[in-house]
Amino acid sequence: MSASPAPRPRAFWTDARFLLGIVLVVVSVAGVWSVVAIARQTVPVLAAGRTITVGETLEAHDLRVVDVSLASLREAYLAPGELEPGAVAVRTIGDGELVPTGAVVGHADLEVTTVVVSLGHAVPASVAAGSRVEVWHAPQQERGVFDEPRILVADATVRDVRVADGVMAQATADVELVVDRSDVAPTLAAIARGDAISVIPTGAP
Repeated sequence: MSASPAPRPRAFWTDARFLLGIVLVVVSVAGVWSVVAIARQTVPVLAAGRTITVGETLEAHDLRVVDVSLASLREAYLAPGELEPGAVAVRTIGDGELVPTGAVVGHADLEVTTVVVSLGHAVPASVAAGSRVEVWHAPQQERGVFDEPRILVADATVRDVRVADGVMAQATADVELVVDRSDVAPTLAAIARGDAISVIPTGAP
């Protein structure tokens, strides 16, 4: 009786596991190329050409157009043509920072304004345009007599610092502050009363 012929080995390319491996490799390569392609796509958005403080109206010369890769974050930043006339910053936008859509509102929606306080002393070097500060005052009870210092405005942003010219005036400065409209009346009252006013940096961004 003759022996049964030995089974022929199955070709490796017909093995289901081999075919599945090929499919997985193709899918993986396609996914990598897709990610790379998306990462290489850039879109034009607006960036600050200088430090823009709270309450400032954004003008074309304050901004520049940059091409960046944002992928799904595109809607988070303003593109050229999306800036409305009279748009105002509601937070400080640093020099070179992309302009977030939430950092700009129409002028009618603005809830802040500016006041200028005169200080009888020099300001710290860290107090500059864009700085977050507290405003303290010592109420004047009578000429030359002041009460204990207390907070006048808990959160303000410096728009500008103007140091008076002249040797005798070097220890004084006028500070333009951006404050909530609700803080305007007490601030003006403190100025009219002759309170001793100080501006203290908070260190907040």
